[in-house]
Amino acid sequence: MGYLDQTLTFESDKIYYSEDGTELQVMMNWEDSIMSASAAYVCQKGGDILEIGFGMGISAGYIQSHSINSHTIIENHPDVIPKAQAWASGKSNVTIITGSWFDVKDNLSTYDGLFYDTWGDDNMHQFSSSLSPLMKVGGVATWWNNEPTATNFYDIPNITYDTHNVTPTENCYFNHTIYYLPKCQH
Repeated sequence: MGYLDQTLTFESDKIYYSEDGTELQVMMNWEDSIMSASAAYVCQKGGDILEIGFGMGISAGYIQSHSINSHTIIENHPDVIPKAQAWASGKSNVTIITGSWFDVKDNLSTYDGLFYDTWGDDNMHQFSSSLSPLMKVGGVATWWNNEPTATNFYDIPNITYDTHNVTPTENCYFNHTIYYLPKCQH
């Protein structure tokens, strides 16, 4: 069963699902400082922001705290979509697009800032080749980095990293004390 077919459980500190008796966390609130730093980076020039993956909405809240023109969020999990839509209600500069970012990418605009943070994304290996067409000249992008070092998983040129000390609670996806925040300018 694929990720999109899983029934998610939402708790105040995490989103997870169970597979073969094992709890698999999708997102947890210990990521808060990373989400804040990611939002600050992609919003540094204001303008139009694309967020791929809503999750718990932590980064979305931080993006909204910055002075931006528009905030487009793409979410594909059927259990997360209603939460993203409810969160966006009353926010005139937010657009929620449902479905796979890869399926809708050719119908999107270009953006001043882009944050990519998905789980179970079958198209993640297309991210690198899809990035440039989504970015305005001078735009900036970052993404969730599961690597415990400054490893360029997506092989995107001209990446720099900021390091952040983190204290993750036990989880299935990141158990290191230093997070390497990738930074890319187009």
